[in-house]
Amino acid sequence: MTLAVKRDSGMDVSAFRLWVEARPQHERWELLDGEPVLRAPPGERHQRIVMNLAGRLDALAEPRGCRAMPGLAILSDALDDFAPIPDVVVRCGPPLPDGYAADPLLVGEVLSPSTMNVDRGRKIDFYRTVPSLKVLLIVYSDEARVEVWRRAGGDWGVTALGLDGTVALPELDGAVPVRDIYRGLTS
Repeated sequence: MTLAVKRDSGMDVSAFRLWVEARPQHERWELLDGEPVLRAPPGERHQRIVMNLAGRLDALAEPRGCRAMPGLAILSDALDDFAPIPDVVVRCGPPLPDGYAADPLLVGEVLSPSTMNVDRGRKIDFYRTVPSLKVLLIVYSDEARVEVWRRAGGDWGVTALGLDGTVALPELDGAVPVRDIYRGLTS
């Protein structure tokens, strides 16, 4: 049995969901450690990497009845004060009634200098509590580098890949060359 960790301060996911419904549609909020955080619009380089990654992942996911998409918040029964929005989510099963997924297979976070500490720290800790999550991709935007975090039993292993590497994804019966993630970028 999994118990949600209840922290003394801040907002829980249910309160956040009600609160964010009243916000303007163009605003993108995520819940981190009980605090709503407004996400700034990402830069063009960041978005190009997201689009490249999502496209390659979707091509692998679709034949399995799965899909890759941006903008879904991730939920975990283990933490009730966290609902981060990674850059790319791969999930299977029927479409969600809303933008909250408790069953991601793969999550991709494209790092920005301003969010790197949270993305590589607290968010990784959170993602490791999501039972369905098998693979976490940490994609650097300032250099051609991808960290592949993979669940193996109860533990997680990490492998770093450069431009000539290939992200093996047996979960999707395929692979993504790192070079393809950075396609269209000059440096």
